[in-house]
Amino acid sequence: MTTKKRDYYEVLGVPRGASEEDIKKAFRKLALKYHPDRNKEKGAEEKFKEINEAYQVLSDSSLRTKYDQFGHQGVSSQAGAGFDGFGDFAGFGDIFDTFFGGFGGQDANRRNTRGASLQTSVTVEFQDIVHGIERNIELTRAESCGKCKGSKSEPGSELKSCISCNGQGRVRRASQGMFGQFVQVVNCDGCSGEGRVISNPCKQCRGVGLERQKRKLAVTIPPGIEDGTQLKLTGEGEASMNGGRPGDLFLSVNIKDHPLFARDGNDVKHSQVIDIVQASLGTKVLVTTLDGEAELDIPAGIQSGQVIRLRDKGIPYLRNPKKRGSQLVEILVETPRKLSKKQREILKSFESTLGKSNNK
Repeated sequence: MTTKKRDYYEVLGVPRGASEEDIKKAFRKLALKYHPDRNKEKGAEEKFKEINEAYQVLSDSSLRTKYDQFGHQGVSSQAGAGFDGFGDFAGFGDIFDTFFGGFGGQDANRRNTRGASLQTSVTVEFQDIVHGIERNIELTRAESCGKCKGSKSEPGSELKSCISCNGQGRVRRASQGMFGQFVQVVNCDGCSGEGRVISNPCKQCRGVGLERQKRKLAVTIPPGIEDGTQLKLTGEGEASMNGGRPGDLFLSVNIKDHPLFARDGNDVKHSQVIDIVQASLGTKVLVTTLDGEAELDIPAGIQSGQVIRLRDKGIPYLRNPKKRGSQLVEILVETPRKLSKKQREILKSFESTLGKSNNK
């Protein structure tokens, strides 16, 4: 069963009395939305072909007149053949180039070619994430050749314009498809999209324009960072072969375990051992914190397993380093394993004074 074609005005979303400018504006908007190079959703390509066909007819005054009088039958021999309304056959690339500045040309080719991104890692001490730290990292990456400055040619050598593409770096190739003839704009084979031919390649980089260099980078590790976090260093990746933007460097931060503390979000946890006398009478002890030693007030009658919170002694918040978590101190009451005869007598005497209320 043949699918019935939609009304061309309906396809572009314009009234029948729309001006040429209104039709062109509607096509711009829809072409940008459904162009196959930008929209990978299912059905986008067919939608773009429908929009293209409608624009081919309505943008041409003679075809539009025939369409207004006789409908689709009046233009069936001409619509959909690939005519772009500008006196030439065109594919998706050409139509998009006409309206939006295009993908063609040597400059566009360079803009769209980025250098490769790199990935490395750095390991820091647990203590370093409290105040942050600056670390030096070493890496080897591709950079512009120091001799030819990325031109790929020996200094002083003449660069000739490519005769295959007239220095544009791009050529048009026509092909016949089921929807008519289409023209693609592709990199020129003669100059690999450069637009110029190198007659005397640089001896240092062998005409590549890049050379590998060892570099040291100073990287700031922010306070409060989580283990395994990946930092993005924009532009610190490899250089582009075509003068485009360099890639990025992705740095994974690994944090060593601490012998005393365990991290719980922005809090740190550890345990403090006391004896039964300290637990019964209460006491003050010195505990280790991320900022040094601090006095911990242990109340009388504390039970083993209870937690005392030391505020602002934890890890800073990544988004607000002035704010810190807490240090959670778990109290462990140690029971003596060996008692002398005198100690046993004292405890027996003490036991006789205890009431049932103490054993709840």
